[in-house]
Amino acid sequence: METSEQQKLPQARVVVPHPYLALMGLYLGGFAGMYSETALNIALPQLSGAFGVDLALTQWLVVGYMLVIGIVLPFTSLLMKWFSARKITLFALSAFLVGSIVSGIAPNFEICLIGRAIQGVGTGLVLPLMFAMVMEVIPPHKIGSAMGVNALVIMSASAIGPTLAGVLVGAFSWRAIFFSFAVVLFVGIVFTLKYCVNPYELTKPKIDVFSVVMSCLGFGGIVLGAGISSLYGWGSVPTVAALIVGIVCLVAYVKRQLGMDAPIIDMRVFGERGFTIGALCVMLNFGITLSVMFVLPQFYQNAMGLDVSFTGLIMLPGGIVNAVVSALAGKAYDRIGARVPGMLGFGLSIAGATLLLTVTPATPLAVLVMCHIILMVGVPLAMSPCQTYALASLPHELSTDGSTMFNTMQQVLGAVCTAVATFLLATGQTMYMANGGSDAATAFTQGSQLVFVFALVLAFVSFMLACRIKPLHRREVSESKAAVNQNASMEDRRSAFAQ
Repeated sequence: METSEQQKLPQARVVVPHPYLALMGLYLGGFAGMYSETALNIALPQLSGAFGVDLALTQWLVVGYMLVIGIVLPFTSLLMKWFSARKITLFALSAFLVGSIVSGIAPNFEICLIGRAIQGVGTGLVLPLMFAMVMEVIPPHKIGSAMGVNALVIMSASAIGPTLAGVLVGAFSWRAIFFSFAVVLFVGIVFTLKYCVNPYELTKPKIDVFSVVMSCLGFGGIVLGAGISSLYGWGSVPTVAALIVGIVCLVAYVKRQLGMDAPIIDMRVFGERGFTIGALCVMLNFGITLSVMFVLPQFYQNAMGLDVSFTGLIMLPGGIVNAVVSALAGKAYDRIGARVPGMLGFGLSIAGATLLLTVTPATPLAVLVMCHIILMVGVPLAMSPCQTYALASLPHELSTDGSTMFNTMQQVLGAVCTAVATFLLATGQTMYMANGGSDAATAFTQGSQLVFVFALVLAFVSFMLACRIKPLHRREVSESKAAVNQNASMEDRRSAFAQ
C-alpha cells in the first residue's frame, strides 16, 4: 500500500533516503559563502586600522573575494562532468576552511587578501552545485519549497552577516569573523562525508583551452574593472581597460560556446524565455541586497555615530524577518507560481528603498529598522520563486548549465553593484563637500541616498521583469496542491501505521 502511494507521487531524479541531509554540506558552505560576502562590510573600518591601509584598499577584501568567485563559477558545470559532486563539495569546503584560517591569522593585509581569494574558490564551487543538486534529489512537487531553503540559506546569511560580524568584533576582534566561517565549514565537511551523494554521470568532455582563457579574462575582467573603479574611478585607464578586455573576451567566449558540441556552459539556456527572465530577476534582486547591505551598516556607524556591536544588533530584526520569509516564499511557488510573489516582493523593495531616501542622522532608529524590515520581506519573497521559475524552465540536460550560469551572472552583477554603490557613496560625499559642506555625517547621508536611489532603480526594473513572468494556470495550481495534499495524506498514514 505504501509502495503504491509512493508510486503515484512524482519522484526525484535521484532518490535518496534523506535528501536534505544530502544537501546539508552544501547548505552550510553556501551559508558561509554569503555570510562572508556581507560580514566584512561592517568590519572594514577595523580592518583598515589594524593593517594600516586606506579604507578603499581594504574594500578589496570584499571585491577580491567576489573576483575569484566570478572566475571560478563558470567552470563548475564542467567540473561536475569530470569529478563527483561529493569530491567537489569536499574540496570546496576544505579550500574555504583553509582560506578562513589564513585570513584569521594574517599578520598583514596581503596575507589576509590571499586567504580571501582561497575562500572565493570554495564559494564559487559551492553555490551552483547547491542549486543543481536540488533539481536532482528533491521531488518535482517539492522543488519550490527546497528552493525556499536555498533562498533561506543565501538571504539569511546575507542579512544577518553584519549582525554576527558586529557582535564578534565587539566581543573579540575582526579575526573572530574568519574563525566563525571555519566552524561552519568544519560542520559542513562532516555532513558531506556522511551524507553527500553523486547524482551525475561523469562524461569527462574535452576541455577547450581557448574557452577557459576567455572565461577567466571575460568574467574576471568585468569584476576587476568594477572593483578597481573605487580606487581609480570609472573613467580611469585601468578601469576602462579591464572592462573593455572583459567585455571583448566575454563576447568571444559566448560565441565559442555556441559553436561547440561540448561547451563549458551551454548558452542554449538563454533560449528558454522563463530562464532568462527568472535569472535577470535573481541578479537584480541580489544587486538590491548587496547595495543596501553595503551602505546601511556604514550609515549607522558613520552618519548616526553608533558603535559596531550595536549596529550589528540593529540589523538583527531584518535578518530574522528575511529568514522567515525565505522559508515561506518557496512554498508559495509550489502553490501559486512565481509571478505574484515576484511582483509583490519587488513592490515591497520599491517601497523600502523609497522610504530609505528620507532618512537622515536624526531619523528615529525605529524608522530605519522598519525600512530594513520592509526590504527584508520584499527581497526574499521574490528571490526563491524567481530562482525556481528560472531553473524549472530548463530541460534536465541543461539544469547544471543553468545553475552555473545564473549564479555566475549573480556574482558578476553583485561585484558591479558593490562597485557602483561604493562610487555613488563617495560621489555624494564629494558633491556635498564641494558645495561648501563640512559636516561628515551629512556628507555620508547624501552619499547613502545616492545608493538608495540606485537600489530603487534596480527594484523598479525587477518589478517590470516580474510582470512578464507567466502566471501559473489554475490546472497547474490544482495539480500542485493535489500532489502536496496527497503527500501529506501519505505521511499521515505512515504515522498511523507507525503508531
